[in-house]
Amino acid sequence: MRRADRLFQIIQALRRSPRPVTASMLAEELEVSRRSVYRDIADLIGQRVPIRGEAGLGYVLDRDFDMPPLMLTPDELEAAVLGAQWVAERGDPVLADAARDLIAKIATAVPERLRPFIAEPTIGAPPSNVVALDGLDIARARLWIRNGRKTRIRYRNQVMQDSQRTIWPVIIGYAETVRLLAAWCELRQEFRDFRTDRIVAAEFLDEKHGCSDLRFRWKRCMETQRGVRLS
Repeated sequence: MRRADRLFQIIQALRRSPRPVTASMLAEELEVSRRSVYRDIADLIGQRVPIRGEAGLGYVLDRDFDMPPLMLTPDELEAAVLGAQWVAERGDPVLADAARDLIAKIATAVPERLRPFIAEPTIGAPPSNVVALDGLDIARARLWIRNGRKTRIRYRNQVMQDSQRTIWPVIIGYAETVRLLAAWCELRQEFRDFRTDRIVAAEFLDEKHGCSDLRFRWKRCMETQRGVRLS
């Protein structure tokens, strides 16, 4: 590993850790000696990177510190490209276009030496199967989630029965061939998943649901009732 890359990895390790990181932990992750870590930390501090701590106790990085967003490693670049390829194949039209634009922007912004990792990545997303058509405007649904507004839908279940629901949308899940809209359902008084291809009609309401911790409540429901651990 080049020393410049190692310095970058030290910063990344400190950024992602909620607690002090010792030189031994960094040395093990980077496969170098602790002496090299001490020297690298001293160099970073000398370059005015706001690292606090000392040998034996661990190091922390000032949470306000940030770096240019495109100082990426080859693995990070390929991860970004793989994710963007998946979205371009399976996302709704607006997100698919955004994913293709993202790849183009990254390719333009990164240094020349990193561009092969975008043009010829070692990984790739397979072509998608046919995705079921959405019964509502997904781009607008995302906006309503961000703004905390309600949506009224007419939903058709698996036995072709329709029902009217007023929902508080939480998140849109993207699967291989369908999309799911997770939401609090006023009719059932619980969180439900609605397949977007079974939504027959949708009315985007101006009314806000006023639940500031809706995402937290949904995550807790997923963990306690469904056993799904979410980050």
